[in-house]
Amino acid sequence: MPCERKPMRYGHSEGHTDVCFDEDGKCIVTCGSDGDVRIWESIDDDDPKSVNVGEKAYSLALKNGKLVTAVSNNTVQIHTFPDGDPDGILTRFTTNANHVTFNSIGSRVAAGSSDFLVKVVEVSDSSQQKTLRGHEAPVLSVTFDPADEFLASSSCDGSVAVWKIEEQVQVTNLKVLQKSSDVSNAKSLCRLAWQPRSGKVLAVPVDTAVQLYERSTWNHVSTLSDDSITQAINVVIWSPCGRFLAAGTVGGYLAIWDVESKLCVERQKHEKGYTVCGMAWHPSGGQIAYTDTEGCLGLLDGLSSSSSSSSGVTAKADKAAVSKEAKDYDDLFDEADDLPLDEGLSDTRSPAKNPVVADEEEDDDLMPLTGRPRNRGAFLDDDENSLDAGSVKLDKFGDDDASSAILPAAAPAVPRPVYEGPMPTPPQRPFQPGSTPAHLMHRFMMWNSVGIIRGYNDEQDNAIDVEFHDTAVHHAMHLTNTHNHTMADLSQEAVLLACEGTDEFASKLQCLHFSSWDTNKEWMVDLPKGEDIKALCLGQGWAAVATSGLLIRLFSIGGVQKEIFSLPGPVVCMAGHGEQLLVSYHRGTGFDGDQALGVQLFQFGRKKRQVIHGEPLPLSRRAYLAWMGFTAEGTPCYVDSEGVVRMLNRSLGNTWTPVCNTRENCKSKSDHYWVVGIHENPQQLRCVPCKGSRFPPTLPRPAVAILAFKLPLCQTATEKGQMEEQYWRSVLLHNHFGFLSSSGYEIDEKSQTQAEKEQQELLMKMFALSCKLEREFRCVELAELMTQNVVTLAIRYASRSRRMALAQRLSELALEKANQMQEEEQEDKEPTYYRDWRRSEQYNGRTSQEENGYEEEDEEEEEPQDEQMDTEEVTENRKHRLNPFNRVPRSPEKTSPKVVTKEGRVNPFKVSGPGKATAGQARVANVLDTMTASNRKPAVLSNSSKQNKSPVLKPLVPKPKSKTQATLLQMSASKASSKKQQEKETVEEKQKQSEEPAPPEDSVVKRRPQTGFQLWLQENRTAIQEEHPDLEETGIIKEAMSRFRNLSEEDRLKLIERAKGEVADPKKRKREEVESKDVDNEKETDENGAKKKKPLDTSAKLSAFAFNKN
Repeated sequence: MPCERKPMRYGHSEGHTDVCFDEDGKCIVTCGSDGDVRIWESIDDDDPKSVNVGEKAYSLALKNGKLVTAVSNNTVQIHTFPDGDPDGILTRFTTNANHVTFNSIGSRVAAGSSDFLVKVVEVSDSSQQKTLRGHEAPVLSVTFDPADEFLASSSCDGSVAVWKIEEQVQVTNLKVLQKSSDVSNAKSLCRLAWQPRSGKVLAVPVDTAVQLYERSTWNHVSTLSDDSITQAINVVIWSPCGRFLAAGTVGGYLAIWDVESKLCVERQKHEKGYTVCGMAWHPSGGQIAYTDTEGCLGLLDGLSSSSSSSSGVTAKADKAAVSKEAKDYDDLFDEADDLPLDEGLSDTRSPAKNPVVADEEEDDDLMPLTGRPRNRGAFLDDDENSLDAGSVKLDKFGDDDASSAILPAAAPAVPRPVYEGPMPTPPQRPFQPGSTPAHLMHRFMMWNSVGIIRGYNDEQDNAIDVEFHDTAVHHAMHLTNTHNHTMADLSQEAVLLACEGTDEFASKLQCLHFSSWDTNKEWMVDLPKGEDIKALCLGQGWAAVATSGLLIRLFSIGGVQKEIFSLPGPVVCMAGHGEQLLVSYHRGTGFDGDQALGVQLFQFGRKKRQVIHGEPLPLSRRAYLAWMGFTAEGTPCYVDSEGVVRMLNRSLGNTWTPVCNTRENCKSKSDHYWVVGIHENPQQLRCVPCKGSRFPPTLPRPAVAILAFKLPLCQTATEKGQMEEQYWRSVLLHNHFGFLSSSGYEIDEKSQTQAEKEQQELLMKMFALSCKLEREFRCVELAELMTQNVVTLAIRYASRSRRMALAQRLSELALEKANQMQEEEQEDKEPTYYRDWRRSEQYNGRTSQEENGYEEEDEEEEEPQDEQMDTEEVTENRKHRLNPFNRVPRSPEKTSPKVVTKEGRVNPFKVSGPGKATAGQARVANVLDTMTASNRKPAVLSNSSKQNKSPVLKPLVPKPKSKTQATLLQMSASKASSKKQQEKETVEEKQKQSEEPAPPEDSVVKRRPQTGFQLWLQENRTAIQEEHPDLEETGIIKEAMSRFRNLSEEDRLKLIERAKGEVADPKKRKREEVESKDVDNEKETDENGAKKKKPLDTSAKLSAFAFNKN
């Protein structure tokens, strides 16, 4: 189809324009942003007639001598043609009307506006109007079905809706477009066009291709594309005969397709490359008029008519039949041609895919195209047109006469199987959290808690502005964007910028390290050829980028390349905070609108580790990831497209808990909140409210709103539900205190104490409410969450409420908590390797008592006869037990640390004499005095005996002397209460079944004694390591203990004597007598065949026994 491109003519001032022909084709009619409508007799007309219709004219339509214009005063006006006399206002909107069109006979006008409405107005009686509601963003274009039954409209909400005019309802909604906040920000005007005469097909410009949808079924039947088109198509028009389709693009390309053969028969380029925003086909079919955004008018002349070109088209269709077979399989995924799922898969005839590989990130809008009807029939029909060069599919296009003129008789179609299973979801594109889409001329490249990075890319300037919330960090910066950076991040140390690669240049990473103390504050890195940066982030002292090669590359903040590792799938986004890196990626293909994302969390401390190992990232149904990052306190969190905010719950195995739903705060379906930051203390969700869009404009500067967190618990309208929600929200949002302290950060102890106080107050309120409701079991459940002091208050409350059974259970729970606290504190003082060994050996049976100073606990009830066996010895030791403590002030270095741990702690539930009770004891005395002995007590005491094992392994890893002495000083301070404590322990000792010696107290600090086990371990360590080379220190000790138990009693005694001989000690004889006595006790124990429990304080008992001998 050879044609001639006429030179452009100046028509209007710079801005949006529109064009049409009159019904006879004698005049070209244009309108522009100057508010004028000009009537040209031809392209060469030097004096066109001008009619002023308003301040700005956005669209026009002409039919039956009526000229309809959409004007900037929010009205649709009507004028006579060609005179241009005003003929009234057809309809009004609350904002500008963006597009108007006539129906086929000129009796109705449809108009779409920025207030999301579409109106259909009768020309003869403007009071007869139909309003179509349903779009969630400004309407871009409207078009009538030739049969006047349906109307199609496109919108900034990313959808193309088809309406049944008379019933004013949507019959289908195609989610095929990129979303935007306004017409000025839209990537394309998306001018729809219905095929003339038959109306069988609706043409929809989608990115760089035109998609055709069949009437009634609304199935996607075909895609028209061309290699020359690399930018979004703005407008499409049909030829009057319905056989050809023309399109104009943002980049100034003009293309014409023969719809039947899907071949591009004409390509033209705007002489200056300006955006084509208006097109009209001459009624005769020989010319196409077009206008651009600079206000100029152009003309393509000499186009062949459909009849003269039909034979040529048929010949081309015959030649294309073979190559078309391979392309038909693409029909399954042709609706997602503009997404990276097709990278490397499409053939050269799919220009809708090829440009996206190079320009995939041009739009960062991240709207997955979900929920639209699919052409399921094409899935298994990969050679549907192989029967004949033009059969089967060709009858779907064009009018019946034209089709029958060129088609041979088609064979009857054979029914084929149809795939009815779930359809794959196009994968979400990578994006930068806190940024707006990349195709916008003015956009936010990053908005976070440090500052704002704005990008400007228009004809005047291509620059980047960096603004800091706190100017003390750094002053504002203005950077020239010479490398066309599209990604950015900002921290307290640096600005990180990146761009994708082109055919000539590699993808670049640029860092402005403004916190550097030297003079060179900038560095740049080129990535390997063919590898593009898709996402980036900054942390404390490091930077990370994710690339198209499924790699994550780490850099120091000064530019040193560090670790590099692979991702399991294409990256979606990244975020950094301190020493943490959070990465989300595609772990597979989602179905039925769901995204299949995975997440990894890395910790880059002194010891690098992976905290989350690629677990699935939970999203709402049919939602995609909209924002991901960290709270100001360092807790990972993210937001999906449904407005649900989820936060990492470290205390529940790194699960994700929903903490807020921003949609609950939106007044309209089209409103959204754009998240810019999250704080846990105070509890704030910082976001920008967006009216009618998903992201804000750069100017005027958006205001930041603060939303509150709310967990989605049940029945939050009730008092119980409100308190439960407040408690668990407080627990979740204050987990960061534990994480920060464990990571070595300073924390606000005052805030932590206040939070714990609030939580305990809420628990006490819920406890009181449950008491009133007579839910005593629930009261005990709540008390399990309380601290020991608050349980004491709960006991008093229950006693005053005359619920003695509840008070009794709470008293038992309080005693349990007290002992649990003692165990936890004791564990903190144990060597780590011994604690691990003790936990693993907890249920493995008895150990060797006399050599190692260990006895395994017995969790069963004590037998009466065993208790009688030890009565005399316990009584004797009790008489002399105070002696070592009386010597503490004079010789603290001779006291065993074991004594410290038990004697230095006061039992808050022991009833003391007058003047010696603490406040906690006084509170619960009235309840606890009447408590009966619980069967928990033996287990508690055995737990205490379990803690006494630590001194044996201490010589392997000695503690610092200063720490031991400090502990002994603490013990001295508790001397006043030691007497009562010892009396309590004497009673507890009666429940023990055996006693064992401990190392002498006076050698703990000066020189630690060597036991028989340690001597045996020194001699046999090499042999054990040779047999088990993979064992660590804990494993070696375990294996040695097992072997040492198997030695005969005689061998063990010999080792003990040898060990004693190696340590010079003036009290050696006394120690031997003690050990000899314990050996005899051990023999008796073995004969009885029962496991024995260890006394609460063997060191103190041994000291008393030694003084008794003196």
